[in-house]
Amino acid sequence: MHAATSAGAALSQYDTSALTVACIGSHSALDVCWGAKRQSLRTLVITAPKREKTYAIAFRSRPDGTGCVDETLMVDHFADVIDASVQRELLERNAIFVPNRSFEVYARERHSYDAIEQGMKVPMFGSRRLLRAEERDENEDQFAFLDAAAIPHPRRLRGPDEIDGLTLIKAAHVKVPFERAFFLAASPEQYRKRAAHYLSSGVVSEEGLAKAVFEEYVLGPTINLNFFWSPLLGELELLGTDTRRQTNIDGIRSLLAIDQAPLGAAFTASMEEAGHIAATLTESMLEPAFELGLRFVEAARRLRPPGIIGPFALQCVIAAGPPKSFVVYDVSLRIPGSPGTKYTPYTAYRWGAEISVGERIAKEIASARDAGRLAEVCT
Repeated sequence: MHAATSAGAALSQYDTSALTVACIGSHSALDVCWGAKRQSLRTLVITAPKREKTYAIAFRSRPDGTGCVDETLMVDHFADVIDASVQRELLERNAIFVPNRSFEVYARERHSYDAIEQGMKVPMFGSRRLLRAEERDENEDQFAFLDAAAIPHPRRLRGPDEIDGLTLIKAAHVKVPFERAFFLAASPEQYRKRAAHYLSSGVVSEEGLAKAVFEEYVLGPTINLNFFWSPLLGELELLGTDTRRQTNIDGIRSLLAIDQAPLGAAFTASMEEAGHIAATLTESMLEPAFELGLRFVEAARRLRPPGIIGPFALQCVIAAGPPKSFVVYDVSLRIPGSPGTKYTPYTAYRWGAEISVGERIAKEIASARDAGRLAEVCT
């Protein structure tokens, strides 16, 4: 069994008959809360100014049993969740914290990953040691995990001078710090022109371009494989599959070429995430999908024990081949921001009912509580 000392100490003091599932009020909070309520667990959402009404009003728990947010805790900034006073409130409520991408992003505005891992005394569902692996400037980032698992991913280039075909450039977005700006270039010359345009538009900075990631652009439909590794069952589950909706590129795709032309070279394309759409796989692709997932779980366990606990996603392109195959272009090592995965059939095939990622997390927490094994699913 693996558990961070702080989590183990907290769990030993908890009244496990009165657990609260807590999360940051963004990204996937409603899915987490709805799932927790389905498993008869209390819920708490940490909110910030101008973000609280969704949770404190629209989806608050009501006397008739509807709604899913039992309690909100207001902070000035989401990074304040690391503060001792906030953690004290959570510990008093026997909270198990479910980290989402917003937690990582906002906490990182003020704290290092070391400070997050060591300073967060509240037990986290999943492995807190894996959160940093999503960052591209970490020594053992997601590509190290993919390589260790022998999972295909786009060829990475060292810089613009190596561009010899259609290449995707990923740079930090100036106006939205926690997002990346994406653009394509097929040659060093085209890169310089497009980089200059994005610089003059205020979308990227010189520093952002200097740290940009250059990847071979792989053609094919995109699909997110949303998995769940259960330490209790020793089993990998496919919770659902989906694809992204992105601004403003999805709007451009809906236009005829004749209507796209007037936009001209001054147009700044954006691939910022705006939502998700449930999308199924052909059954012939399911076995390769599970193989990728299992290889990733094993690699994560070797590189950064205890490895995967709970949800993770491999974000893929399905390359034409033949035979067609998955190429993984991104990884998420926590709950996905895609509550619609339950509308694909895979949890029903496994569990006999549609189960969202949030409910599957709550189910694992409740099962671990009942079996006296919370330390195996929390760190």
